[in-house]
Amino acid sequence: MTHPDLPPPPPPAPVRARLDEASAQALRADRARILRELDRRSLGPGRLLLLWAVATVFTVGWSLVGAALMSFEAPDPFSVIYGAVFALLGAGVMIPTGFWFAWCVRQDRAMRRLLRAWAAAAPDPAADAWLRAPGMSLFWALASSAVAAFGLWTSFAGVASARPGDTTYGEVAYLIGLGTILWITGLLGLGKAGTHHRWAVRAFPPPPPPPAVTGR
Repeated sequence: MTHPDLPPPPPPAPVRARLDEASAQALRADRARILRELDRRSLGPGRLLLLWAVATVFTVGWSLVGAALMSFEAPDPFSVIYGAVFALLGAGVMIPTGFWFAWCVRQDRAMRRLLRAWAAAAPDPAADAWLRAPGMSLFWALASSAVAAFGLWTSFAGVASARPGDTTYGEVAYLIGLGTILWITGLLGLGKAGTHHRWAVRAFPPPPPPPAVTGR
């Protein structure tokens, strides 16, 4: 099922086979426009910022849960009440963010299906050369690698810096959870970059070289 805010799928193969030259040319123009739109929406900087926005909101929710864990360890009896409030607030942020993330995943899958369907509709190796360019995939990979590395460092630093009697279990759990969120966010970006680049290389092979001209 296509999302209402996404382009329509291409005509079925039997319909494309019966198109006249003018209709086929219009289809090729639509294909080029839709491929660029889907590629921009799927792998553009805005999509990476959306992934980071989801992770940031989820991190805010986890920070509230971390505050709840630290409050539960405090000797003050009122801290238990504060902890329960923080836990409820954290759940109120994290649960809707989880549904938001699931919606983004479904939209990503729909865009990927449309991208592959339009790519197979009327292949044009010369016009499709831009899709093989690894620029945006490399940008996603580098940015996501930095986020994943920072997440791993945060998790290990939280454990390594813990001191008995000085660092609470809640603080350690918070840092490990924060690092895990960042690490998973980076892995998601890396996986998307790698998957898109592998598909583009397979789906859009370079055009064959022109035949060599031999003199008589």
